[in-house]
Amino acid sequence: MFRRLQLVVLAVVIAVAAFSTGWLFLFFLLYLGLLIGGGSYILTRLGLADLEAGYAVSQLSGHVGDKLRVTYTLRNTGRLPKPWLEVHNPTTLPGGLPGRALGLRGREERSWLVRTGLERRGHYRIEPLQIRTGDPFGFFEASAGVGQGVTLVVYPRVDALPLWKLPPANIEGAHAQPERTLQTTPLATTVRPYAPGDSMNRIHWRTTARTGEIQVKEFDLEQTADAWIFLDLDAATELGSGEQSTTEVAVRIAASVTDKALEENRAVGLTVNAHRMAVLPADRGARQRLKILQLLAAVEADGRTSLDEALLTGVTRLRRGMTAIVITASQDPSFVRPLAALRNRGIGTVVIALDAPEYEPAPDAAAADLARKRARALRHTLAEYQIPTYPVGPRQPLAEALAR
Repeated sequence: MFRRLQLVVLAVVIAVAAFSTGWLFLFFLLYLGLLIGGGSYILTRLGLADLEAGYAVSQLSGHVGDKLRVTYTLRNTGRLPKPWLEVHNPTTLPGGLPGRALGLRGREERSWLVRTGLERRGHYRIEPLQIRTGDPFGFFEASAGVGQGVTLVVYPRVDALPLWKLPPANIEGAHAQPERTLQTTPLATTVRPYAPGDSMNRIHWRTTARTGEIQVKEFDLEQTADAWIFLDLDAATELGSGEQSTTEVAVRIAASVTDKALEENRAVGLTVNAHRMAVLPADRGARQRLKILQLLAAVEADGRTSLDEALLTGVTRLRRGMTAIVITASQDPSFVRPLAALRNRGIGTVVIALDAPEYEPAPDAAAADLARKRARALRHTLAEYQIPTYPVGPRQPLAEALAR
């Protein structure tokens, strides 16, 4: 805009001087300026004519660590070339999406693929495609938006937990019992020859093909324990930064444990003491998994409710035979007593404790020693009440930490 104003002022000055003095050289400059300015304006106006463009996003949701692919297509349907076009997508994604500047000959089409990593969980926006063109002198420019914006949801990374076992329901009949049953349970232990009355969906086809005789899977009968996860996102306990902060590790643990429990056909509920107390009632299946992942994609460590308060308000939702899984970086042992009281109600308890001193080094030796003492005191209190505890440090594989 400023450059165009300069051009207009310069043209007016030259015109006044030319008509005042009658010099041919000034008239030559005036005509040349009008030719350049008019040509630049026409070139800019025609820069987006006969142009077709579009983009396609490979997915509208993904997990941290996945690759997002965006395909762009630009087509010049006219005969006149497009010497300069700038194409980009405004977005709230960390790192953005790289744009491109290119030219198109007449009747030419260009396509390219952009890959970008999903680095942080959250809800992001990819705005409509923006195309900009102008003249070689920068006097004029034109732009247009193409398509519609889309919302991209990035879920936390889900780690496989092959050795993680949720404690069975603390009620009669909850322990695994190897016996022939018409039920199909997650605990397939062995195979045996087919017997009359066995269901067809229990046939183990690989063993059948190898032995030449029909073999069926034998299951252990277990009364599954439903799980209720308490995710502590109290702002007072947040430590570290980036993907190695206690918040991100806790959210990743919650997502991984949820995925494991739902795979075992357990009902999973979730309580998060973030900015607002969020509660998802216990349920099974892919729909519950999606609900929990969507919630975990949006939460932040901005809670003002302590873990013990969240437990006192949330334990009323637990029923006999469930297991409460607490994920926290808190060093305050006040939450242990509400957990220990659940045993008399037939509710199991598990604590996944983020090793706070490892996530953020103390400023001095005295503070570091105090943090280690508080961590040891918490572990001692949990052991005193016989509550299983899994310590998790930064950069430690979850499958390894939760297998001990």
